[in-house]
Amino acid sequence: MRAATLPIQRPDGARLLVVDRAGHIEHRARCALATFLRADDCVIANDAATLPASLHGIHDRTGETIEVRLAGRPSLAPDEVARFSAIMFGAGDFRTPTEARAAPPTLLPGDRLTLGPLTATVVRILDHPRFVELRFDGSAVHIWHAFALHGRPVQYAHLDSALSLWDVWTPIAAQPVAFEPPSAGFVLDWRTVESLRARRIPFATLTHAAGLSSTGDAGLDRRLPFDEPYRIPAATAALIEATRARQGRVVAIGTTVVRALEHAASVDGIVHAGDGIATQRIGPDTRLRIVDVIVSGTHEPGSSHYELLRAFADCATLARVTIAFEAHQYRTHEFGDSVWIERRKDDMPHTKVGAPCYCVQYAMC
Repeated sequence: MRAATLPIQRPDGARLLVVDRAGHIEHRARCALATFLRADDCVIANDAATLPASLHGIHDRTGETIEVRLAGRPSLAPDEVARFSAIMFGAGDFRTPTEARAAPPTLLPGDRLTLGPLTATVVRILDHPRFVELRFDGSAVHIWHAFALHGRPVQYAHLDSALSLWDVWTPIAAQPVAFEPPSAGFVLDWRTVESLRARRIPFATLTHAAGLSSTGDAGLDRRLPFDEPYRIPAATAALIEATRARQGRVVAIGTTVVRALEHAASVDGIVHAGDGIATQRIGPDTRLRIVDVIVSGTHEPGSSHYELLRAFADCATLARVTIAFEAHQYRTHEFGDSVWIERRKDDMPHTKVGAPCYCVQYAMC
C-alpha cells in the first residue's frame, strides 16, 4: 500500500476492493458502490462533523510549547464542552511522525495551559503521563468560538500540507463532534445518495464521535479506540429493525457506525434509539448482531480499525486482502481507497436475541 498524501475525498480513480461472504475478492471502481446493494438492504453512515481538535499553546508552569489533541468527551450535548480527555505532545507539529514527537513537560493536576484564546486546567492524569482530563474555562459559546478560531484538524505526517476543516468534513457532516473525520464517509457524494434513492435503497445516519487513530505511544495505541459517545435517531433504529425483518443487509459506512450499532444492540440484539457511549472493543471473537457489511478505508494490520475488520472476515481472508492491497497499490489512510467486506458466510444469519456478545481485545494473528 501507499499513503494517500493529498486531501482529496473523492479522487478520480478511487478503488473499492470487494470481499463477498465467501471470501472472494474483486477489484472495482469506488463509484460502483451502489451496484453492490440490493433493494432489501439499508445503508447507515456517520454524520459527525470533525472538530478542530488540535490546539497548540503553552504549559504555563514551565513555559514550554505543547500540543493538545482532544480525544474524548462525556456526551454529544453542545453545551457540555468544558471537559475533554486529551493526548499531550511537546513542541512540533504534524510534519514529524507521531511516534517521533517530543514528549510534553511533566504534567501535574492543577497545571494551567494557555491555548490561544483558550485557557484550561489539567484535572487529572488518566493512567498515562500523556493522557489527561482537561477543564476549559469560560462558557460553551466562548469555548466553541475559540476552537473555531484557534484549533486545527488533527493530522499526520503522511499528508504534505496543513488540512483545512472543509478537507475533513464529509458531504453529510452535521454536528461537530468527531476528533478525526469519519473518513469512510468520504466514499459518499450526492450522486451516490441519489443512486441509492433511485435503487430504492434506504439511507440513514447516526452521530458518533470518531476518535483518534494514533497517539504516538504503543501502550496508548493498544487502548484504542477510546470510549466514544454516539446518538442513534429513532428513524435510523426503525429502519434497521425493518431491514432485519425483511432479511436485508445492514451496510455500515465505517467502523464508527459498527461500534455504535453493535453497542446499542448489546443488551437484547435490538438497536435502541438514543444516546450511548461505545465502550467495547470489536475483534475476531465478537459476535456481530446487527451489521452485515462494512465499507471502510484500507487499514494496515496492527491498527484498531483492522482489528474490527476481523469480526467480519477470518485471518486468511484478511491476509489475502492485504496482499491484494500491496499488489495493486491501493492507497491507505483517510484519503485513500476503500474496502467492502461482507460478514463471513458461517456468520451471516442474524444472531438470535439474547445470544451473548463478546467484545474482547485479541492479539494480531
